[in-house]
Amino acid sequence: MLRVARELFHEHGYGGTTVRMIATAAEVDPAMVFYFLGTKQGLFSAAIEISGERLVRVLVENLDKSDRTPLMMLTRSAPTDSRAEALLREFIDREITGRLAALLDTPDAALRAGMVNVQILGLAVARYIMRIEPIASSSVDELVATFGPLVQHCLTGPAPRA
Repeated sequence: MLRVARELFHEHGYGGTTVRMIATAAEVDPAMVFYFLGTKQGLFSAAIEISGERLVRVLVENLDKSDRTPLMMLTRSAPTDSRAEALLREFIDREITGRLAALLDTPDAALRAGMVNVQILGLAVARYIMRIEPIASSSVDELVATFGPLVQHCLTGPAPRA
């Protein structure tokens, strides 16, 4: 079912693909799709293999092992320096929002990507800049368990209101 969903989403996009199309091509009852994945958005998320847990894990593991100095300096300076703010916004748009919205390929993809940004940027500021406890000393697994479901909700939860 997921293989067929991937093919149809790739061929027709999110808007041009229906659960009925996927179920028919996979030779399953449409009710089975809803039973296992809940919604079309849930099916889409499973098909493209985006998970909130994976996003949080990659973010924290990469920031934990990298030289965060340039990014942290930029983040600290953004509220008071318009050039730093513009550079940080460009980085976020290019590296996070644009890529995530393209993967989601839903009518509300930009809003969902923005909601994910709020979660992961808040986590990064709390852990690496403000050093807020217990976030700063939590293990990667603890942060994934806590923030992963929040990010997942942003990705695949009920359609947010604009």
